[in-house]
Amino acid sequence: MSNWQFKPVAFKFQLSSYMTLFKLSLPLQIRGDKLVNETVPVALPVVPSDELVPGSQGFVIRGLPLSAPLPMLSRNGDYLCYAQEHYHHFHIDFSIGYEQYKNKFSSKTRSTLNRKLRKYAEHCGGTIPWKAYRTPEEIREFFALARDLSKTTYQDRVLGVGLPDNEAFIENALKLAEADRLRAFILFDGARPVSYLYCPVDAGVLTFAYLGYDPEYLHLSVGIVLQWLATEQLFAENRFRFFDFTEGEGDHKRLFATHQRLCCHLVLVKRSLRNSAIIRAHILMNQVTGEIGDLMEKHGVKARVKRMIKRRR
Repeated sequence: MSNWQFKPVAFKFQLSSYMTLFKLSLPLQIRGDKLVNETVPVALPVVPSDELVPGSQGFVIRGLPLSAPLPMLSRNGDYLCYAQEHYHHFHIDFSIGYEQYKNKFSSKTRSTLNRKLRKYAEHCGGTIPWKAYRTPEEIREFFALARDLSKTTYQDRVLGVGLPDNEAFIENALKLAEADRLRAFILFDGARPVSYLYCPVDAGVLTFAYLGYDPEYLHLSVGIVLQWLATEQLFAENRFRFFDFTEGEGDHKRLFATHQRLCCHLVLVKRSLRNSAIIRAHILMNQVTGEIGDLMEKHGVKARVKRMIKRRR
């Protein structure tokens, strides 16, 4: 049971990212694969040798590196193997050094980034005001500024993944800061915070936990500007191994990352009628949802919905 957490794992049955119909749960042992593990990518699903705890129906390995895509559903002995959510895991490897990092961008991309930096500097009167936070006192200041900003962001209002503002989260952040295991950043327009980045540190790995920006500043690419400035400073510290953009893909992650690896969330459950029904129904629901999404995109509905959501932020 080493490194495993035993808890109910919910399988969401949803029509879209914003509309969940219901959830069904299975009690599973779960663990995440980390960049520092340097796990060899696998070509086939392998059932862990660990014993099941009483009541457990199987295992979940999040972020399992792959050498090639796995079949969505297969069998391995007494287990159903569900390769859920294939994606590319992006990260920055700080060992390459800042000069090599800058050179990984094409001349066209470097020109675009420099233009965005100049444009924002001109907007601010010639220099870019921003600040890094790491000590407990500085982190208190960060939350005082970033919490109100987070409430205005697309990440908070639409996706529900804004910067948490509960006391338990803040207390944990202060403990991380006391141990020098936290980096946070804010970009300003004068005294006004317009973008924030929050990155806890574990085993030399910074996690891209929370990024948000004021929607009024979207045209000035403030999220990109802050990421570039923060990344430059993190290279200068010369003490971190990786910047982990976590699961999921996106243009922002793809732009700044130096490396990517194919991963999936591998679910391995004991074969039974109930377990099989849940997994197969979840696969079917995802296929239906995907087809609906493709149809909406084909007819331009998805783009109109996204624009409508952004106007309501």
